[in-house]
Amino acid sequence: MTDDAVQVVAAGPGLLLQDLGRPGWAHLGVPPSGALDVDALRLANRLVGNEPGAVGLEILLGGLGLVASRSVRVAVTGADALIEVDGRACPWGESVSIAAGCRLTVTAVSGGIRSWLAVDGGIVTGHDLGSGSTDTLTGLGPEPVRTGATLPLGPRVPRGSPASAVPRPPLRELTSLRVRLGPRADWLTAESLDALTARTYVVAADSDRVGLRLEAADGRALQRSRVDEFPSEGIVTGAVQVPSGGQPLIFLADHPVTGGYPVVAVVDRADRWICAQLRPGDRIRLQTASSASSSGD
Repeated sequence: MTDDAVQVVAAGPGLLLQDLGRPGWAHLGVPPSGALDVDALRLANRLVGNEPGAVGLEILLGGLGLVASRSVRVAVTGADALIEVDGRACPWGESVSIAAGCRLTVTAVSGGIRSWLAVDGGIVTGHDLGSGSTDTLTGLGPEPVRTGATLPLGPRVPRGSPASAVPRPPLRELTSLRVRLGPRADWLTAESLDALTARTYVVAADSDRVGLRLEAADGRALQRSRVDEFPSEGIVTGAVQVPSGGQPLIFLADHPVTGGYPVVAVVDRADRWICAQLRPGDRIRLQTASSASSSGD
């Protein structure tokens, strides 16, 4: 291990390097990518003194073990988790100091499925189109992080914020996502447009960073008002598309930049962190938001 690095001694599924992404490249077919909850990553970086866009780890369902070659400060945000240093419990959402050679573990995730970890100095990795994020759709950026990987660190930074993170409200048994209708809501029948925000949906098992796939709890499909072919057009993060099967799909950070099915709504920016934390089997409703809310990237 190099003088300034962390070694991954245990890597759970879907452990990725992420920063704030690479927006602005849609004209080349490149998704924005980046942390699924950019606010959680920004906060973790602030707690350890990094710039907001420093590369950190996006942790899916815990299972992470790290050993640092030098003393470091780390912070974990996002989903609540059990954080331990050599078996000693440490607080979530605070800057934690770890001596060289000690083992940090992140396990027992609750209140969601994804956490974000920042290390003072940030993780040094190659950049594609200005970002060190892993894009699971196009393959841009670093490979997923595996057990045994050594992750170089940047120069140490001044001590971070003494503040603690404020936990997000826990997800309810039936979670609501605020959406704005449009731009192609008229491609649904009036009955199906009403059903879009009246039905309960279940998160499907094949959901990922590309999109959150939903299945109506009653099994009924949304119906189109038009039968002509839909022209391919641009997609934004949070877009709610209705494919031919009639079950909604919410596009997340690694979404394709164009799509050939109508986008009937867009998830409000303030609620997109919820999409990052929903597990297969979770139940949600789509709720019409104020037209004053922001819509997409």
